[in-house]
Amino acid sequence: MINTHTYHTIIDKEYSRELAKSLLNINAVVLQPNKPFTWSSGWNSPIYCDNRLTLSYPEIREKIADSFLKIIRSKTPEVEVITGTATAGIPHAAWVAQKMNMPLAYVRAKAKSYGLGNQIEGGVNKGQSTIVIEDLISTGGSAISVIEALQFIGADVKAVFTIFSYGFDKANNRFKELNIPVYALTDYTTLINVALEENFVKESDLEMLNAWRETPDTWPN
Repeated sequence: MINTHTYHTIIDKEYSRELAKSLLNINAVVLQPNKPFTWSSGWNSPIYCDNRLTLSYPEIREKIADSFLKIIRSKTPEVEVITGTATAGIPHAAWVAQKMNMPLAYVRAKAKSYGLGNQIEGGVNKGQSTIVIEDLISTGGSAISVIEALQFIGADVKAVFTIFSYGFDKANNRFKELNIPVYALTDYTTLINVALEENFVKESDLEMLNAWRETPDTWPN
């Protein structure tokens, strides 16, 4: 079993396992404990996650949207605007906003250098409540930059919703400091346990996978 000490919450444990299996089956998540990937950050990693691949599978993306919808209605029923992170969170936010018949916004990584110089597109007004939809949380940097941009203009950010979370301490601590709850549909712990059951990894790989989860910035040294 993989050790877990995460800040995010998984509401539907059964669906979390189902989604983890789907992500593995469509290669949205690829595990290579003995042939690590290199992330753009320079980190070595036994896992690579590309949730954009879910866009090609209507049944999977529909279940993702419905699961977000169910949690939003349960945990943040007062929300007025659905906000996506650019770029991977935008389509999922759009499907949720459509299902809820609500306004949609998205936040760029930085303001445009032309035109009106917008960073927030679609519009969130001062005092409006919103939630942020992300496809993946690793260090939390992109989601937190979106939260800060929304808070800067006076929006009330209620929570972050993500398809997948690694549950890194760095991200946990940053969300705690902001006092923003995070709801994940599935996470690293669930995924590795499902991967073991479905023979995507071996029992002998677990020590290495756990070690990476604990110190991803220095692994494998």
